[in-house]
Amino acid sequence: MSDRTYRYVGTRPVRHDGLDKVTGRAAYGADFSLPGMLHGVVLRSPHAHARIVSIDTTAAEAMPGVKAVIAGRDIPPNSAKLMLGGEAAIDLHDMGDNLLAHDKVLYHGHAVAAVAATSVDIAREAASRIKVVYEKLKPVCSIDQATSPGAPILHANLVMQGRPKSEAKGPTNIAGRMELGRGDVDKGFADADVIVEREFRTATVHQGYIEPHACVARWGQDGRAVVWCSTQGPFVVRDASAAILGMDAANVKVIASEIGGGFGGKIVVYLEPLAILLSRKANRPVKMVMTRDEVFRASGPTSATKVKMKLGARRDGTLVAASASLWYEAGAYPGSPSGAGAMCCLAPYKIPNFFIEAYDVVVNKPKVAAYRAPGSPMAMFATESLLDELARELGMNPIDLRLKNAVVEGDLAPYGPAYGPIGLKQVLEAARNHPHWRAPLEPSQGRGIACGFWFNAGMNSSATITLSSDGSAAVITGNPDIGGTRVAQALMVAEELGIPVERVRPSVADTDSAGYTDVTGGSRVCYATGMAVISAAHDVRDQLRARAAKIWNVDLESVGWDAAGCAVGLNGVGNFPPLTVTELAAQMANTGGPIVGRASVSAPMAGPAFAAHICDLEVDKETGRSRVVRYTTIQDAGKAVHPSFVEGQMQGGASQGIGWALNEEYVFDEDGVMENPGFLDYRMPVASDLPMIDTVIVEVPNPLHPYGVRGVGEVPIVPPLATIANAMRDATGVRFTELPLSPPRVLRGLAARS
Repeated sequence: MSDRTYRYVGTRPVRHDGLDKVTGRAAYGADFSLPGMLHGVVLRSPHAHARIVSIDTTAAEAMPGVKAVIAGRDIPPNSAKLMLGGEAAIDLHDMGDNLLAHDKVLYHGHAVAAVAATSVDIAREAASRIKVVYEKLKPVCSIDQATSPGAPILHANLVMQGRPKSEAKGPTNIAGRMELGRGDVDKGFADADVIVEREFRTATVHQGYIEPHACVARWGQDGRAVVWCSTQGPFVVRDASAAILGMDAANVKVIASEIGGGFGGKIVVYLEPLAILLSRKANRPVKMVMTRDEVFRASGPTSATKVKMKLGARRDGTLVAASASLWYEAGAYPGSPSGAGAMCCLAPYKIPNFFIEAYDVVVNKPKVAAYRAPGSPMAMFATESLLDELARELGMNPIDLRLKNAVVEGDLAPYGPAYGPIGLKQVLEAARNHPHWRAPLEPSQGRGIACGFWFNAGMNSSATITLSSDGSAAVITGNPDIGGTRVAQALMVAEELGIPVERVRPSVADTDSAGYTDVTGGSRVCYATGMAVISAAHDVRDQLRARAAKIWNVDLESVGWDAAGCAVGLNGVGNFPPLTVTELAAQMANTGGPIVGRASVSAPMAGPAFAAHICDLEVDKETGRSRVVRYTTIQDAGKAVHPSFVEGQMQGGASQGIGWALNEEYVFDEDGVMENPGFLDYRMPVASDLPMIDTVIVEVPNPLHPYGVRGVGEVPIVPPLATIANAMRDATGVRFTELPLSPPRVLRGLAARS
């Protein structure tokens, strides 16, 4: 059994009985089909960097069975920004060029044309007959190559953002720079008794979702497009597709299918606008499905990074200074999570003097996409590794060192605002008191600990609750469910209305049926969409009170709502028996008609979340192979609405982080061609690779949410990189600064030490 810690501080327990009866909506998936549907296939570049001299589609268009062929010229240039969550987040020019290259291909697998035909085989054959003439250019596939003097330039008009105009020279491969700072860093290091400094590197890794990108698009006679797709953000697909194709967003309807995982990688559009274009040209529905090879080569992984970091502390363990230089690969177009890395890297600790700079660097690889706490794991790999070194230098327990410097309510985050109620100290105390931390180790084993942080998003959400005449409720939101959020929403409605959770039917609606809702991401759904659901339930409750007042012929102020989910008399109106939801719903037709509750929220950034992980690692020093023998995650969830789903999020994030730390990486040859684009060679952990991951849920309520919820889905992937590296240091005596810790790299480190 899990060793759980639940803390209900100023919150109510939420019922979670009958959860197996809470059903979801029907799945569409990649097998979904429509009458007369065509199959779309993309032609991709064999070069990592090349100028497109010409594209001839004549032979493909002449093939029997081919109904449409498109190339970059069919996507109009667009220099606008797509607003996402109130911020300019997506460059439509870059997204359009990523869909189909116009002048240059910028990575191996970059799409250059697409074909729709009556069968997949015909479409593939037609795509192979498209003649593309390339002028091959030298690729740059690493931060060091891209920033070296005389490096080939990916974008001739790129100028570094974030520098004064006098210093921002171009063209360059450094797309942007940001900095954060506080205090006097030089003086801080001068006051330090112990200073540790190293450079750390992480490789390009993929989210590893099992279902590939897939969509079906149908262009109607009314000039409207309907798209079925696997996505974390149907409204993003709608708005991005419309903007890229020069359409009115009102003429695009997106239906989100059940999603086989996303982890941030299924927000960007890769196929949907192409399928719309092909359908419009062919006047037939078009289905497009990426192969696994295409997913790896042409969808967004996360950044490879280089981090130079320096920490200084007094002899008693007090941190006094820090400096960090973060370099993130953006892939072919600007937009790495370097800024988020800068926000997160020192966030768990009180450091009076610090300076952080973060760089966004373009390279000839696929444009990066979000991956669960994007940017934070790589930055905190450096921070937590150096803290482990400091603890060794000072002869301190690594948990005690972290506790001594842990931020608490009122401390300022590195990115500015003061923290509200947070649970980092409670998490660290739970780690120190956990049996895992005190358990003996076997020979060839080492133990590591590390902390993680994510700030959690708010943004916009809507919810609608329709009450049925039998007293059951239907809940409609616009967030695809990739973490159990529908069940959490059902629990919230059941709690607010006082009805059994199995009588609540949660569903995810299309963009024409649901109110506008931002993406499923940023650990925001249970928090922000949950707020909308609770507010909509309050709307239903208020309408039920009004119906009770009408039945009793009293003022609304004389009707209350009790904890059992009944309308009751107030202000001396006590001679009426309480009315249940079922009783009130049965009289809707006679008391004013249907009851529909609605709410929309623009939620502030959710309460920050912290985690600590403990890992026992066993290392075979003859082969370099390592095995995780025990793993524990401790995390402040604010409020675990559904504890088992929270545990699943914690275990899933830890599993992905373990794979990132030990095995996962993109391998490129000197021409920029990925050599391991499949699950056979891209080594993700499977169930037999991992022990049962123990979970401890700490609950320090977030005052911004009615139940105290703070996001849980992203923090769990942050600590594993450093946790594994610290355990490896404990087991081998070698401080590894480059991931993954694959057997060959471990063997080289052991050989260098001896």
